[in-house]
Amino acid sequence: MLEVYIDGSTTGNPGPSGIGVFIKGEGHHIKISEYIGIYSNHTTEFLALLRGLEEVQKLTSSIISVRTDSQAVCTAVEKRYAKNAEFAAILEKILKISDTFDLFFIKWIPDEQNKAAHALAREAVLKKLP
Repeated sequence: MLEVYIDGSTTGNPGPSGIGVFIKGEGHHIKISEYIGIYSNHTTEFLALLRGLEEVQKLTSSIISVRTDSQAVCTAVEKRYAKNAEFAAILEKILKISDTFDLFFIKWIPDEQNKAAHALAREAVLKKLP
């Protein structure tokens, strides 16, 4: 099983944004910290999940457990629905990938349990700020 911790960070809303993805398990220990441009905080969270799943898809099709501190993302994935058109477009891509795994889980966790992904996301934004 792979555990995937995701987070987005935005300075302003919308504003400069970064994503953080921390993947561990099955001998993997992968850290992704990427600046992604100007987005809202919720969009950034959805894009972090999409990026994480794209990376995990290269590694396995078995069991994936995602952890996020975004209740909006967790709820949208669980319900397979997002009212906001921008979120819905990203969610469609997320679900297409998540449906390829043998088992896929997503769980909301409090911020203090998501420190690794948060630090990676924040680092991506801070590198781009003047």
